[in-house]
Amino acid sequence: MNTEKITVLGKTFNSEEERREYFRNELRKHLPELKKMEGFPIGEDEDIIKLSDPPYYTACPNPWLNDFIAEWEEEKKQLEKEGKRSADFVVDEPYASDVSEGKSNPIYTAHTYHTKVPHPAIMRYLLYYTQPGDSVLDAFGGTGMTGVAAQICENPDNETKYKIEQEWKTLFGSTPNWGKRKAICGDLSPYASFISYNYNTPADLDVVQKESQKILNEVLDECSWLYETKHIDNGLGMINYTVWSDVFNCHNCGHEIIFWDAAMNFDSKKVIDDFECPVCNSINNKKSSERVYETIYDKALEQTINRIKTVPVLIVYTYQNKRFQKTPDENDQKLIRKIENSGFNNKWVPTYRMPEGDESRRNDNSGITHIHHFYTKRNLIALSGLNHSIEISALPTKMKFLLTGMINRSTQMNRVHVKNFFYGGGGWNAGHLKGTFYIPSLPVETSILEQISDKIKSYLKAINLLSNEYTILQYVGSASKTGIEDSSIDYIFTDPPFGANIMYSELNFLPESWLRVLTNNQKEAIENKTQGKSLLVYQQLMIECFKENYRVLKHGKWMTVEFSNTKAAVWNGIQTALQRAGFIIANVAAIDKKQGGMRSITTATAVRQDLAISCYKPSKHFISTFNKAQNTNSAIWEFIMEHLEHLPIHLITGTSTSAIIERSPKILFDRLIAFYVQKGLPVPIDAGKFQQGLRERFIETDGMFFTSEQAAEYDKKKAEHPDFVQLSLLVASEQDGVLWLKNQLSEKAMTYQDIQPEWMQALSGLRKGDILPELKVLLEENFLKDEEGRWYQPDPENEADLEKLRTKRLLKQFEIYRAEAAKPKTKKIKEVRVEALRTGFKHCYQEKDFKTIVEIGNKIPENLLMEDEVLLQFYDIASNKI
Repeated sequence: MNTEKITVLGKTFNSEEERREYFRNELRKHLPELKKMEGFPIGEDEDIIKLSDPPYYTACPNPWLNDFIAEWEEEKKQLEKEGKRSADFVVDEPYASDVSEGKSNPIYTAHTYHTKVPHPAIMRYLLYYTQPGDSVLDAFGGTGMTGVAAQICENPDNETKYKIEQEWKTLFGSTPNWGKRKAICGDLSPYASFISYNYNTPADLDVVQKESQKILNEVLDECSWLYETKHIDNGLGMINYTVWSDVFNCHNCGHEIIFWDAAMNFDSKKVIDDFECPVCNSINNKKSSERVYETIYDKALEQTINRIKTVPVLIVYTYQNKRFQKTPDENDQKLIRKIENSGFNNKWVPTYRMPEGDESRRNDNSGITHIHHFYTKRNLIALSGLNHSIEISALPTKMKFLLTGMINRSTQMNRVHVKNFFYGGGGWNAGHLKGTFYIPSLPVETSILEQISDKIKSYLKAINLLSNEYTILQYVGSASKTGIEDSSIDYIFTDPPFGANIMYSELNFLPESWLRVLTNNQKEAIENKTQGKSLLVYQQLMIECFKENYRVLKHGKWMTVEFSNTKAAVWNGIQTALQRAGFIIANVAAIDKKQGGMRSITTATAVRQDLAISCYKPSKHFISTFNKAQNTNSAIWEFIMEHLEHLPIHLITGTSTSAIIERSPKILFDRLIAFYVQKGLPVPIDAGKFQQGLRERFIETDGMFFTSEQAAEYDKKKAEHPDFVQLSLLVASEQDGVLWLKNQLSEKAMTYQDIQPEWMQALSGLRKGDILPELKVLLEENFLKDEEGRWYQPDPENEADLEKLRTKRLLKQFEIYRAEAAKPKTKKIKEVRVEALRTGFKHCYQEKDFKTIVEIGNKIPENLLMEDEVLLQFYDIASNKI
């Protein structure tokens, strides 16, 4: 470590240890105020202090964030003098290019977590949206990959640097502005934030290597006896892992059946569902047979408990550097009995009771009610020994990274990899079922000793690639209250929770128990029945978080949101939350994991891949101009001009020019509505007049709208890639159907007979409860027919007249729904025409009749409300008005 004097926030110290001790004392003074902040974790004060490395990392809200941001702003001036950044740097359009990154780099694999974005993927966004010295926030920071990306922008590995520079030359005709960015990574979970801390603070490779080897030797000396097994020549081998098996009672004769013996079918090479009782030959399965329970004395709880009986059935071990396997013999059984009767040698083990939750109590009936029950006694003794050696080491916070990285693999949640068992290749340990606390009938007990060596190797590899400076800040706290000052952050990259995908606080309870600091899940943004959090509650929590993002982001700057959920309702909830917060969405791309690229998506109901959502906070100039003219017609076009200037101008799919959905009149109108509704203003124009106004003021090309300068650039770039890829539309709603028909009739007029066969092929699965009018009705309401019976697109004037007539019909239908919803006996309106609801909700919003919106919204199928961006937007606003 550097022995020179250290200056931090204007104070000078002789060593990092002196700095750490000073700021820990300061943090202790701040705790009474910090405890009032949302997301303050659950734990004893001294455990929180002990886990922290202030002012860079605090296992609670960080009171020094604004002090660092002020320093960073001053440092920018020097960087500008050195020519490393420009005062005129502006990003007008979003980063919309393909991104392809694997997950096999040493940094990514050094520690597991539920979700992570590879740091080289994040680096592209940082290099595009920021300059060296800029501040980046990720308030859903997870394991800190945004911080890793920020620091490695200064000194990337050769492969990453070459790959990104080649991309930049192709896309922008230049090279990236390499240089370190300053990042702030926060997370509600102490576990996630702790991982982030270890990735984003310097570690002396020699000291870590020396200290980790010392810890390994101590654990080997103390715990090797736990994993000894006799080889056939009576030599001692070391167990790598042991396969255990549940035991069932035969439903016919009551005989005990060892699941491994009965269900592992060596002829068919698989685990069979129906297995024979070895005594009476009757057919059993997991549903018809009951598991056998045993009563044991739990030394940790000092009480008797009942648990499912499991027995060891296979041992894989190493002897003289070769691997062998065996059926446990009497010596192995004796060792297990000895272990069961052993204590923990006065070493601490976590004995927290599992919290209430949707996932965390799934094993209660198996007798697994407390944290320590997830481990075999053997592994629990070894883990307690490892934890003790770490806590008395010279680097306890750094070395605990090894322990937390082993937690899940050390439990009984690990499964046998049956395919590898029968066919070879890879290990037998298939890992645990991610996102759950599921314990299989054939759990694998992996040696703690073997894991320590593996974790040390992977940690040392990662350290070699990470920064040796303190430039990344971390904290534990809620994304809804960061404590950061207004308009002080240059860019936000974030990967928040999505709906009911992962129950983070429940799953993190396992490793956090070893840290002795637990997640305060009151503000956890997830869907969770136990916590009383519905999809609407989740959306409201996300609104709070995105409002905080909006508040701290500088005007005219960007945020990128990674999205991963297959439910259209969650997708619409995220879009609504972003727009309610004030952000304007400029681009949505889908990450194609099979092809490793990003492609534009066309409908919200087609969310099948990870998405990257680019959105921006409007500039001060635009907000000022809009506010002055908000009650005039010119405000509409001020918004559209501002928005068009923030959209991609040209996209390439393969070697062809690709349509940009955000430039279509439908999406532009949706963004306009969202902006006005978010501000509580009446929507001053209907769709027909809006489209007419677009054509009068902007240039339409390939069904998209551009400013004159953008149109010239688009034409120039399209000339280099003349093939054009239209939006691929399937018809899953009335709105899709009208867009599909407009595409079909854009080139030539067609008869009903010509349209109908292709229409039938385009029909996709309609949402339950959504009424799609017949093709004939859609044609009559939206198009005109010539003397030869061919349907064609109307000119702008006729289109506006058709829109008026259609609106009248839709409002008439809406009145029927209003009357039905008002009836006391009506519990649910099972089927509705969504376009009628959209038109009616908009009309009620204009009339400030919020009660009707909520009454009808509560009576229609929930999936229609949650999966339709416009309906959800009006309903959400109305709910807050009454």
